[in-house]
Amino acid sequence: MARPRKVSDDELMAACGRAIGRFGPGFTLAQVAAEAGVAVGTVAGRFGSKQNLLLAMMTAGADGVAPLLRAAAADHDPVAAITAAVLATAQGVDDPATTSNHLGQLGVDLADPALRVGFARLRAGVREVLTELFAVAALPGAPPPAQAARIVAAMAHGAVMDWALHPEGAIANTLEADLAAIVNAWR
Repeated sequence: MARPRKVSDDELMAACGRAIGRFGPGFTLAQVAAEAGVAVGTVAGRFGSKQNLLLAMMTAGADGVAPLLRAAAADHDPVAAITAAVLATAQGVDDPATTSNHLGQLGVDLADPALRVGFARLRAGVREVLTELFAVAALPGAPPPAQAARIVAAMAHGAVMDWALHPEGAIANTLEADLAAIVNAWR
């Protein structure tokens, strides 16, 4: 009979996210294990390699992004739902140094064909939900919903990068202000 797992795959992936935030793209499985409070063999035995761990994280992120954004948008009027969804894309982005390390990992991810495909799936999930939200929002000056979604997603991601380089206040405040400027122009 197999021993019960003391830590789930989700907990190991969360530990990997923390390791990336602390150490950047040069993180090691040993650092992930330390973050999770387990032996390196646990992480290596579960995922086999750093690459497989990153692929698992990318898959989980891509699978979970649309439900996360829909949940954030629920119970809001259509325009406020857009704001709530955009803010959900920046959950956990509250420290410029950590964010810079994650952006460094993004560069590594984009250079790897398999991770790039996973990241594209994640981005498609964001645009899908934003497209749905723009389709029901009363914004007569907005471009077609898919284009509006692409513009807003690009603005949000660019704002996070800009904030990581020159942080002023909380990223949520920056995103809200920038999104309000766009949405108000489209009213």
